Amino acid sequence: MNSGNLTNSDPAPIVDDSAWAEFCDHLKTTGEVVLGKGAPTDPFNRAEGYRYLTRLLRAGLESNVEFSDPRFPVFFSLSHDTIKIGNDNPDNFYQNCNVSGQYDYLISGTRGTVDYLSLETKAGSYDTTGSMEPTGHVEADELEINDDGSFEIILSCKPHKGNWLPMTADTTSILVRQTFLNRLLETRAQLKIECLNGAGNNYLVPETFERQLLNAGQFVRSTATIFTDWMQIFSEHINALPSNDQSMCLKAGGDPSIHYMNSYWKLAPDEALLIEAKKIPSCKTWNFQLSNYWMESLDHRYYCIHTNKHKATYEKDGSVKIVIAHSDPGEAYPNWLTTAGHDQGAMLFRWVEADSHPPVDTRVVKFSEL
Repeated sequence: MNSGNLTNSDPAPIVDDSAWAEFCDHLKTTGEVVLGKGAPTDPFNRAEGYRYLTRLLRAGLESNVEFSDPRFPVFFSLSHDTIKIGNDNPDNFYQNCNVSGQYDYLISGTRGTVDYLSLETKAGSYDTTGSMEPTGHVEADELEINDDGSFEIILSCKPHKGNWLPMTADTTSILVRQTFLNRLLETRAQLKIECLNGAGNNYLVPETFERQLLNAGQFVRSTATIFTDWMQIFSEHINALPSNDQSMCLKAGGDPSIHYMNSYWKLAPDEALLIEAKKIPSCKTWNFQLSNYWMESLDHRYYCIHTNKHKATYEKDGSVKIVIAHSDPGEAYPNWLTTAGHDQGAMLFRWVEADSHPPVDTRVVKFSEL
């Protein structure tokens, strides 16, 4: 990275058309993921697959180009309402930030009232190492917060008194999760970050941009491949909700305080899926969601495709029964989640900060039997 102004004795490097051509060619071949083994072949699911790639491209450019310099860190959202990655949680507001273990940082902000707030540091990325290994973790309940809700966190490799978010020499990013029980009633935490010992400027450097552009293309390919590979694993237990390999989830950027039950759902037009959480453990929260085949949460802005500890209607014995169906089964099933025009996809049940992880039962029934 060039850290000073260019002079007449330092001619600017020129990037020819080959980098752009390589970037475009890489994107073209990434379309193979949509046509991969086990992927749906109907027009609807395939169109969603190609839309998914365009969304990943937006995310890749944001992360690798616009907000890539760890000396000038900015919190941005890699996953949100129209960019969705890896069974993104409809109850979450996600924030990301590119950092480096060679620098120290100060995060400051206000706590807000959101139910769950965690900050994690990660090593690697989908486009470089193919993973986001955890290197540090802190939750709001562990922070010293002022009476007015403000706080500061030192982000460094070296231990620090007070609020400290650990890094290692390999740390490359921060992932923030803000999890709501009710978005209408809770206030998001507000965060900002500054690098304490970075030097130079963030002027565009042609050689650096060339690498950033190619990394953005690789992000699309790697991310799409990771989660279609997951769907192949989940296809071994369609319409069931076994516990995931938690180490696999952490490697992909998961939260160590969350227990994940990822799977694959698939229903004929006349079928419904009954999901029963017969025991609810003591936990910060829990939630269940529906996603499409590409592991994008279904559009929760307009359709009821998820529920959680706050929203769900409980049975008299404290258990929860959720129904997934293409149409409303009626008042007898208040926890109905619509498939929103889909016939298959991913699903995920989360226990957050739970003292145990009881199994969740499932069974497919005819819709007429409900």
